[in-house]
Amino acid sequence: MSFALQTLRISRSHFKFRQIHTSLRAQHNPLGLPNANRGAPPTIPRKGGAISKRPIPHVKHVIAVASGKGGVGKSTVAANLAVALARQSVDGRNPRVGLLDLDIFGPSVPKLMGLEGLPPPELTKAGAIIPFSNHGLQCMSIGFMVPQTDDTAVVWRGLMVQKAAQQLLFDIDWRGHGGDGHPGLDLLVIDMPPGTGDVQLTLGQLVQVDGAVIVSTPQDVALIDAKKGVAMFRKVDVPILGLLLNMAHFTCSTCSTPHHIFGPLTSFHDAAESLKLKVLGELPITPFLSKDGDSGSPTTLRSGTEGSNQDVGEVQSVMNRVAQRILEDVQTRSCAN
Repeated sequence: MSFALQTLRISRSHFKFRQIHTSLRAQHNPLGLPNANRGAPPTIPRKGGAISKRPIPHVKHVIAVASGKGGVGKSTVAANLAVALARQSVDGRNPRVGLLDLDIFGPSVPKLMGLEGLPPPELTKAGAIIPFSNHGLQCMSIGFMVPQTDDTAVVWRGLMVQKAAQQLLFDIDWRGHGGDGHPGLDLLVIDMPPGTGDVQLTLGQLVQVDGAVIVSTPQDVALIDAKKGVAMFRKVDVPILGLLLNMAHFTCSTCSTPHHIFGPLTSFHDAAESLKLKVLGELPITPFLSKDGDSGSPTTLRSGTEGSNQDVGEVQSVMNRVAQRILEDVQTRSCAN
């Protein structure tokens, strides 16, 4: 074998080793954080091993908003729920609320919260991510860490998705720029991706979650997957706070009669009864929810004449009741523990 051929083979082997090494580093630190092993999060337990859960740093209570089916308005519900929770009164003050987008492949929080086009988030001296803030909420999403163009996609396999979810859960300093002088969050609302895959298992197995809200639309095809979401959370011992029905009805501008565009709500209420879950609320179909989400200002933020529209008032009333019920449930569970 010639010296040149041997050199070429060695060079190719070295290049392949560097590719593998880079790939492994990316798998263990997909967000590219410095000091990525700082306060390493718990690891996913082996089959049959004990599940060890822990709190998210600087967060008192965690609420997951989930759905088995995509396209049911879960992210819109999560954003409006976070705003509604922040407007409640607890011990004479408004709770400190954050919103975490845990959808790796289809993040929506940057758009819904009016935080598009920002530079990458700053880091603390310890290498933790400092969340952005808008509308009185601390917000974080993987959408802040990838190029903000319409054709940019996150194309990762399961291991990198799992590790990215861990970093978003445990490597964010929810005290924000206040650092040591800030008490952190009272409530963190987590916008989950659809399905029952890696991200859901990572959250359910590693994090002490106070409860999950399952969002569905009235159709059987959505309810089938909603039931699977409930079963998954129960399997990893995450309490289900209740079901929330989105797109329940539409009220046209010329009458006051609700029209059930997707059919009667019988299947939804039957599902809630069979699952032994509360119905937290029923949201109407209204163009305001879509319009406000696209403009980066959730409907629950509207006030005065802006909130005088019947549909807007109904959305705000429903979300306010849902927020109150969740707070009561979380406080009751907290006292019981």
